[in-house]
Amino acid sequence: MTTNAVGAGQVRELVLVRHGESVGNVADARARSLGAGRLELDTRDPDTPLSDRGEDQAHVLARHLLDHPDAHPDVVLTSPYARAAMTARPVAAAIGLEPVHDERLRERDLGAFDGLTGLGIRESHPEEAERRSRLGKFYYRPPGGESWTDVALRVRFLLLDLAHSHADKVVWVFTHQAVIMSFRLALEGLDERTLLELDRNEPLGNCSLTRYGRRPDGSLVLDVFADTRHLADSPAEETHEQTAAEHPADADQRWRTS
Repeated sequence: MTTNAVGAGQVRELVLVRHGESVGNVADARARSLGAGRLELDTRDPDTPLSDRGEDQAHVLARHLLDHPDAHPDVVLTSPYARAAMTARPVAAAIGLEPVHDERLRERDLGAFDGLTGLGIRESHPEEAERRSRLGKFYYRPPGGESWTDVALRVRFLLLDLAHSHADKVVWVFTHQAVIMSFRLALEGLDERTLLELDRNEPLGNCSLTRYGRRPDGSLVLDVFADTRHLADSPAEETHEQTAAEHPADADQRWRTS
């Protein structure tokens, strides 16, 4: 699978890390299992921390990196949202780095729908549910929030900055599901249908690694997607949201990404 170079220079390797399991992930799964319209959370989305299991996942990744010195990054960037920053800190500290916060890596803003499940949105905002159905998940922008294309735009600007400021470096990025999928859109030239099929059917586990390597022509190519092998033999089990393939009846509830 080839990609297009995004600028002169180019990083040597780009590793995208989804944050560890968050309290929000747990609340979302519970709300959906109960058929509830709203998550039981008392924090803003930017302040929602990791769960205990999510913290364990982050520390396992830090130990894994210590055991593989050839994989050490030169630069660590993170979303400023608590769950991503809490994942990045122990990993970066293990190799003597300080994570750099970049707001372009923040989660997709759900605006007025923050804290609601798909069921809650359909019940309280039926006209918006109909509009989303008409426009499709990719282009739909919730009131006061962002579409997937909005997220992709900030990712494209970030990629240009990486090529300019961190050429020839190994860069690790700690971020969120929609942002990682937007990196795939930008780097692999995916179309709307292909991207949404990947999102629906391929789980992106918490604390997973998605890695791109640079090829001789300067392009970045996908080496591995959603790799959680570092969690396999540890007490920190792998976690991910159910995909449409795993739970077809719940497929249209996936308004949220985190």
